Amino acid sequence: MLTNTSISLEKIRATLKTSMFSNFVNLGSIQVSNAIIMMLLYPLLAQKVGLQAFGHAMVANASVGLISIIVNFGTSQSGIKEIATHKDNNEELSKIFFSTLLLRSLLFFLLTAALAVYYLAGFHINLYFLFAIPLILAEILNPLFIYLGKESLSLYNASNVLAKLFIIILVFILIRGFEEAPWINFILGSVHFVVYLFLLVRISIISHLRFRLHSWAAFTDMIKNNFYLVGNNLSVQLQQSLMLLILAKWGNAAWIGPYSLCDKITWSGRLLIISVCNSVYPKAASIFQSDPELFKLFKKKIRKMLFLVFTSFSIFLMVFASPIIHLIAGHPDQNATFLLRIMALLQVIAAINSFNVIELLIRGSNLYIFRIAIILFSIALILALGIALSKNLFLLGTYALIVEFSALLMYEYVIYKDKSQNPRVNG
Repeated sequence: MLTNTSISLEKIRATLKTSMFSNFVNLGSIQVSNAIIMMLLYPLLAQKVGLQAFGHAMVANASVGLISIIVNFGTSQSGIKEIATHKDNNEELSKIFFSTLLLRSLLFFLLTAALAVYYLAGFHINLYFLFAIPLILAEILNPLFIYLGKESLSLYNASNVLAKLFIIILVFILIRGFEEAPWINFILGSVHFVVYLFLLVRISIISHLRFRLHSWAAFTDMIKNNFYLVGNNLSVQLQQSLMLLILAKWGNAAWIGPYSLCDKITWSGRLLIISVCNSVYPKAASIFQSDPELFKLFKKKIRKMLFLVFTSFSIFLMVFASPIIHLIAGHPDQNATFLLRIMALLQVIAAINSFNVIELLIRGSNLYIFRIAIILFSIALILALGIALSKNLFLLGTYALIVEFSALLMYEYVIYKDKSQNPRVNG
């Protein structure tokens, strides 16, 4: 027994040193490039078009972001698992690849039809929104699911970095005043559309994918299962903006700036956690299918690593909260410093909870993910209203902590319940 455990641990160490590390580096650099583009692009845009026009462009960007979640329909999550578990089966790979693109395309055409009916009924469609539609088109082609599922991210990452650099150049040349503000999202979407199209064509040729589709029964099952993922993704997106919306309406308006600043800082840690989890997702799915005992050990090792790294990050944020706020905001802010010291603990809870979502996805427990999302949104709504009306700064800092801790408890309970009913994995 000891020998088998030692062999398993050696397998884990080998896994962590090869594909997972490579995936993490690539995904991490994607997140870094996203941060760089925000630091370089958004101040440039705000100065060129003015804060009001820039605000309209960002509202349109957020709106199509929600629609893109619907168009993607959870396929970036489910597709990774399916690709990882069938990467040696060309027939199944072809079905997953083309069925995913078909589903996204059908949803986009339904959206287009709905917009046409809306316009013909006499309602006005905002120009900023119309020019942001290429962002949705880019999401149809986003090939992350197959590149990550096949654990081949180097070209995907390099292409994303080059796309962002090209966007900066185009914005610098083409955007000169507030009249061009609607073109901001058009440029962002169009460049990513072209890059994603290239990446899709390339991988379909290299992988020798042939046009194949799931059977009607399998296709409808994919829609049903992924519906729950869409609900979860929308819930997560809304939870993040809920407190800001409620603060603006019923809370202390002076706290909106400090809270949003701390939210962005803590969200950067969340992006790194997501990078780690996405980097191990394909390997975790393969291990779950082939070796349940190894999966138990793999999970424990990943969670331990996440806990140690992000506990250190939380301590760093708490200790250096004041200079961090001063550096980013350009001036000291006592409210923001106080909030950041409380919200820093979010990193620890999110790190512990992160692999739970991956495990439920691997287990195919999409319905449980959806139910938890609905409960969490209800908790977040009630909590945000209560905190805003109480006008208590300490409670404001605990908002995200309470929501994340509630998620941790529910995910742990569901996984325990699933294991007791299906003892395939007992760890």
